[in-house]
Amino acid sequence: MSDPWLTIIGIGEDGLAGLSEASRKALADAETVFGGERHLALAGVDSRGRPWPVPFDAKVVLICRGQPTVVLASGDPFWHGAGAVLAEKLGSDEWMAYPAPSTFSLAAARLGWRLESVTCIGLHAAPFERLVPHLAREERIICLMRDAAAVGDLAKWLTERGWGASLLWTLEALGGPREYIDQHRVDLFAEEVAADLVAVALWARGTQGIPRSSGLPDDLFAHDGQITKRPVRALALSALAPRPGERLWDIGAGSGSISVEWALCGGTAIAVEAREDRAANIGKNAAAFGLAHRITVVAGKAPEALAALDAPNAVFIGGGLDHATFDAIWSRLSPGTRLVAHSVTLETEALLGELHQRHGGELMRVEIALAAPLGRYRSWEAARPVVQWSVVR
Repeated sequence: MSDPWLTIIGIGEDGLAGLSEASRKALADAETVFGGERHLALAGVDSRGRPWPVPFDAKVVLICRGQPTVVLASGDPFWHGAGAVLAEKLGSDEWMAYPAPSTFSLAAARLGWRLESVTCIGLHAAPFERLVPHLAREERIICLMRDAAAVGDLAKWLTERGWGASLLWTLEALGGPREYIDQHRVDLFAEEVAADLVAVALWARGTQGIPRSSGLPDDLFAHDGQITKRPVRALALSALAPRPGERLWDIGAGSGSISVEWALCGGTAIAVEAREDRAANIGKNAAAFGLAHRITVVAGKAPEALAALDAPNAVFIGGGLDHATFDAIWSRLSPGTRLVAHSVTLETEALLGELHQRHGGELMRVEIALAAPLGRYRSWEAARPVVQWSVVR
């Protein structure tokens, strides 16, 4: 077996001094060295150095296949770095890696935080909304940042959302001779920080984060009234049983509230909605919850819009089901797929009863009444009954 042609090296702010002997040897033997301009400068690379293309593209490295090549990355290349992107495209005998302490590890060590209980997140190429699922009182978060200007933008974003009392640490050049750490209150942040700032740490204080249970308040979502209401949504999600890494088809998605709560559990969702205005609301809700990377919006009507989609682990049908649509969906499902359908009309209720007789599962009629003012008194105001059918293929 030949030696690997690619070496992935994690480098810190201490440059060559912090590299192992094996890393320095691989660097000296390399014909081509890829990395950011900062990485190449830290390693003192000469004309062999090639700065990363922006955005990053692994193809430029693969062109060098078979030639001694080094890739430089910050700290641990397999934590928000290029390491996994490259390894996925190569055989296990083609590469080796020498990681260094990650920015997250260095930040936790400087602040005395338990790294296993800290949320570590990359915001260098992601919107600030990616923080929404993680913001809660006393939560500690370490974020990789795009640049120094982004820190001020982050402080403003947090303040506008009620987190101005939070403490924020700017962490510059960790692990090197220029290391500098400063503490700030978020709503008072007005500092000039180094242009090559890598990370900030946040101790969240202020408002409440979003609940971690199913059935989020309806007013958290942009909608036109077409939304699976909170109590009924909680029942649907319980039957859908979301798990990390699973895919949902949310058919007739309306506001996308089911997709959002599914994605908050760690899965991905494909929200299918025929009306363009409602599809736009789904996109807004996905972005507001920091879940745009987990929710795909498909403007179209089932079953035609489902033809090119990857198979799901679960399906939610919010309404408008008929025999033809059910048969088309059912035939696409693999054994073990969970399906939950709702009905608010007599016609669809009859169909769900028929499907329950044919395929089994659980059929449930839900009637919810809310107390509403009636003059000097209060009266029960009944919502439209919902029939829920859940079944495993």
